Amino acid sequence: MSRQERVLPIVPSVRATASGCCEPLVSEALTPEGAADLARTFKVLGDPVRLRVLSLIAARKGGEVCVCEITDAFDLTGPTISYHLRQLREADLVDCERRGTWVYYWIKPERLALLSQFLDPSGQPAPVHA
Repeated sequence: MSRQERVLPIVPSVRATASGCCEPLVSEALTPEGAADLARTFKVLGDPVRLRVLSLIAARKGGEVCVCEITDAFDLTGPTISYHLRQLREADLVDCERRGTWVYYWIKPERLALLSQFLDPSGQPAPVHA
């Protein structure tokens, strides 16, 4: 069997234009740098602890969570939580500020909006499910 015969057939899009050709799935492809940046961000979100930490911060009314509250929500050591928070900061998903002894974290909505836009290029807000 040749290589061409093993390739799956392309299924045309349901949305066809008047010329019979399919509409593009995206308006613009990612640049190599953009793809690498998004891949790093999704890799950070691929860890269940970091995803839970991000969710905990995002769910907070008022938008800020003290690191002490984050640590108390997990059965992990302080240094482990700090490591995961650093990963989220380096991915530009959260920001923080030291206030006395404690550090407060909040979501960076513009970064989450970029991820959301990539996942749903239609621009329609996704329904929120509890």
